[in-house]
Amino acid sequence: MHRALYLTGLGYLAICGAVLLRHRAIPPPAPLPPPRETEPHPTPVSPTGSGQEWFTTIKPFCNAVEVEIAQRDRPAPATLDGQGFSAACYALGGKLDLARAVINRLPQGQRAQGAEIVFEVAHPVADAGDDRSAGPIMELVVEYQPDHFMALYHAGMAEYALGQPALARKHLESFLIIYRQSDGWTQNARDALAHLR
Repeated sequence: MHRALYLTGLGYLAICGAVLLRHRAIPPPAPLPPPRETEPHPTPVSPTGSGQEWFTTIKPFCNAVEVEIAQRDRPAPATLDGQGFSAACYALGGKLDLARAVINRLPQGQRAQGAEIVFEVAHPVADAGDDRSAGPIMELVVEYQPDHFMALYHAGMAEYALGQPALARKHLESFLIIYRQSDGWTQNARDALAHLR
């Protein structure tokens, strides 16, 4: 009986030894690479380069949380288009006072052009129907281009949708004075004004 237990114990030790040898023969797994960052970083752009190129790299950061830090770390080119895109980035991030300050630093004769860049960047937001975001940006454009009929239209329609009747009336009436086409925009503006009366 003792002999059977002795043989069983030896067999068990042999199995354990084989398992240990086998595990030592397998090399440890290679270390995992460090996790990749999920946030893209803007590519460095020369401060004298293209404003459009700069904006392409910075646009993911044109939001309320990151816009100020992103523009501090990667300033826009010191050109008209660079500053126009900088203002547009601030505007998209809801930082309208900073956008206005950028435009105001431009020479008087270039401010309307800077505001036009802001309009071009924000126009798709307005066309998508985001009145809460687009309305204030379009009002900013109107400050520098009071006869910009599309900015007047979008500002007025956004104000109408957001329940700001005095501003909506002012901008939509100005739009109808400037824009004389008989189309959907004109009809929408007339309908909104009729509801405001």
